[in-house]
Order: sequence, then structure tokens, then C-alpha cells
Amino acid sequence: MPTPRRRFPWETLSSDKLLDVRLCDLGLEIAGSPLEERVTALHAELEQAGLRFRPHVWLSTDWFSPVGVPGVAIPFYLAHPRLARLERAQMLQVEGGNRGWCMKLLRHETGHAIDTAYRLHRTRRWRDHFGRVSQPYHVTYVPDPASGDYVQHLYNFYAQSHPTEDFAETFAVWLRPGKRWRRRYVASPALRKLKYVDGAMREIGDRRPPVRSRERTDALSKLRMTLREYYLRKRDHYGEEDYSIFDRDLLRLFSDDPAHRQRIAAAAFLRERRGELRRIVAQWTGQHRFVVDDVVKGMIQRCRELGLRLCHTEQETGEGAAVLLTLHTARILRMRHREYFR
Repeated sequence: MPTPRRRFPWETLSSDKLLDVRLCDLGLEIAGSPLEERVTALHAELEQAGLRFRPHVWLSTDWFSPVGVPGVAIPFYLAHPRLARLERAQMLQVEGGNRGWCMKLLRHETGHAIDTAYRLHRTRRWRDHFGRVSQPYHVTYVPDPASGDYVQHLYNFYAQSHPTEDFAETFAVWLRPGKRWRRRYVASPALRKLKYVDGAMREIGDRRPPVRSRERTDALSKLRMTLREYYLRKRDHYGEEDYSIFDRDLLRLFSDDPAHRQRIAAAAFLRERRGELRRIVAQWTGQHRFVVDDVVKGMIQRCRELGLRLCHTEQETGEGAAVLLTLHTARILRMRHREYFR
């Protein structure tokens, strides 16, 4: 039976006052929140798959499964609709904000947790399929969208970012109810990895995991930063600083020739279409909307500083702007580093 929903004194605060509340003072728990049903659904999927393993879950600042800990941290803003609205206002989207997206992320992080729990990455078979865990993480990565060696689960071709992410993504596809992976990947090289996961999970089955730590890394109740500090750090982490990198491409799309001084200013043109461009490119790339918006903002700033004007039709310019924004957004695909929560 679901836990009754709690009421909190900060629910009715204005956004400005809410931002001054410390994370540890939110008093949130998974029980009684919208997350309770989703964690229960995850457990049901694991049971249906014949697995004994159940990751412990807790609220923190982001989605992650810590090294050495067979558990899953879930971002606090998913535990209350008021905080989800604040997240959207601050970051332009809510990662895992609907049930389908949330379940995808839970399956992915459970992949990391079960890998840790049974030390799968230490085995030769795991390395033969996914590579070495010791391979360094990079701040950015350049995926190959045409590659058939990886499953497609989350955004940004995330399986290509690191061997551990490749395994977690493959596990998530395998765990999804219905075993659709057998049909979807029948002609794909990624099927080999899925068959490995299928066999490995059958071997694990009802076995008790050797790693059983219940640590709750960066638990919400221990974080003394305010919501305002949290969002300042988060936006700084995702933000792009050197906008001059757009100049060469902007000068191809727009013009600084005095002959076009009567045409629409490029900055005004992009500003008017900012919301539409952000939506389209975020959908195309799967990138965080705040990242896309920051790229648009940088382009607007550079257009204004360079005094650029339209030199093509508005339709051609709009299409070109979408392509240009997509290219620069794809260039800065980011891994899930959490340094800004320390």
C-alpha cells in the first residue's frame, strides 16, 4: 500500500524564498513521493527477470551509482512536484520527469549497481564484451551515430561514452519488460553484448551479491547547500564560456557586410526563435535543454558583438541556424560528472 503523501512547510513559498532553503532541510523521502511507485515497479522488473538483487535507493542531487556501492541515487526534485517545477524553471527540463524517462534512468543506474554488487567488470568475459573499466572518463565524447556496436537506450548515444556506461545501457535494454531486444537487435553487432548480459544474469539469478554496502553517498539529508547554491553550481557546470568559437560558422550563416545593414539583425532573429530552436535541437540531440539554450545564448551574444545581419531568406536562415546549433550542441556532449555537488 502506498505511503500517504507528506506536506512540507516550503511547498507554498515563492520561488525566490524556496531557493534559500537548504537541501538537508527539505525533509524529503522516497516513501510517500511519486518515486515510491517507480521503485516498486523496478523491483517487479528485477523479480520478473529472475534476479534476487535489489539496489538500495536514496535521494541526492543527481542520478548516479557510486563506485563500490550497489545502490542508486535519485535527484531530489523528482520527489515533489513543487521542486520539479523549480527544476524546470531553473534548468528548462526535468531529467526523469515523466514515468517512462524515470524508469529508463532507474534501469540504467541499476545496471551500474548490479555490476558493482557482483563485481562483473572484473571478469574476463565482461572485459571481452565491453572493454576495461580503467579506461579514463572524458569530460566530452564524440559518438558515432551510425555504429551498430552499441544499444540505444538513453540520449546522446550514451553507451559509447565508457565501457561501464556501455554495460549499464545494455543491461537496461535487457531488463525492459517484454524482451524486445531480441527482435530490435537481431541484425545488430550489439546483440552479442545483450546475449552476454542475458547469460550473466541467469548465472547470478538468486545468488547473494558479494558486495552489500548500504552507503548513501551524498545523501540529501547531509547536504547543507541551499537550492540557490545548487542551481548556481549546476548552471556553471553545464554552461559554455568561450562564445568566440561560434564566430566562423556564424559568419557563414550571417553577414557583417555593410550592404546588409538594412536587413534583420541576426541577434534579434535568433532571440525570436530561441524557444523553438532549443526545443528542436534538444529533441534531435537528446542534450540537456539548458546546454542547448546556453549555446543559443552564446550565438546571440556573438551575433550582437559582431554586428551580424541576415543575408539569406528567413526560412534558409532558420534551417541553417538549427543545423549550426545542432553541430555545436553535439560537440559538447557531457558525461555525468558530479564535482559541482562536492
